[in-house]
Amino acid sequence: MNTTRLASLSLGLTLAASGIAHAHATFENDTAPMESTFKAVLQVPHGCDGKPTTEVQIKLPEGFVFAKPQPKPGWELEVIKGDYQKTYDNHGEKVSSGPVEIRWKGGNLSDDYYDTFVVRGKLSGFDKETVLAFPTTQLCGTEGKVVWDQVAAEGQNAHDLKSPAPTVTVTMADAADPHAGHGGHMAAADGAAKLGDLEISGGSVKAMLPGAKVGGGFLTIRNGGAGEDRLVAVESPAAARVEIHEMKMENDVMKMRKLDDGVAVPAGETVELKAGGLHLMFMDVKTPFKEGEAVPVTLVFEKAGKVDATFPVGSAKGGAAAGGHKHH
Repeated sequence: MNTTRLASLSLGLTLAASGIAHAHATFENDTAPMESTFKAVLQVPHGCDGKPTTEVQIKLPEGFVFAKPQPKPGWELEVIKGDYQKTYDNHGEKVSSGPVEIRWKGGNLSDDYYDTFVVRGKLSGFDKETVLAFPTTQLCGTEGKVVWDQVAAEGQNAHDLKSPAPTVTVTMADAADPHAGHGGHMAAADGAAKLGDLEISGGSVKAMLPGAKVGGGFLTIRNGGAGEDRLVAVESPAAARVEIHEMKMENDVMKMRKLDDGVAVPAGETVELKAGGLHLMFMDVKTPFKEGEAVPVTLVFEKAGKVDATFPVGSAKGGAAAGGHKHH
């Protein structure tokens, strides 16, 4: 095992009131489909017998791989790495080791307050529905410790445990169902996702009229890295195929063309796909998109690889602003 230490420089999470009622350390979302990216948001509702929490440790189970913790202001981040029991595929690369425990150290979370600690990873290598336990420890200086590490035996109710470990139930999502696996994972219906230096936001699709076969989709891609990448393909079980199109004026006529080579995302820049400019076209849609629903998509990048997202369905009207490159 080796240890990587990082200084916490980034912005932390705002406090979320939703978990205050929990007596135990639990995850904000506790269900996700296999082979999905999962954002484990640990809720810490109290300290150790009134003492402030100064360290939080989460042990990562087999099958939660390629983990990346979110730094928190005022806390030192320690990532303990080790060998996986199996080998996992990371965009074509075989990976057999990685983070196995995350520690946020040196903080001071009063017993009067609630906070969250976040680590993101992929749920991979499952052939049946599985409950994954993440043993968690709270340290309160040298004077106190609370350990959440109990796992329910088969047939036992987790609520009967005194100190249950936070768990995630990995489900078998049906890839043929365009609405499979909504909620509880990174592909939540907010049209956002992250892949290395690429940040996806504002993803959405337009509602379609009954009987329609073609739908429009939009998103924003920010490249925070030092190298150019390219969106080369988009896939969705909700459509026979998804094409990348561009609308532009040629001789006072608005023309639309398919971009077979995809869309370049230059280093340090943001590219917007929106109505009137660059956009996605969902072709031969099986069931017309209805407002309030959501559509799963997979974005394929030339260098970064694939990332899953779920685009909410907005109104049929949409905007008409011109799209294209927006430089930062």
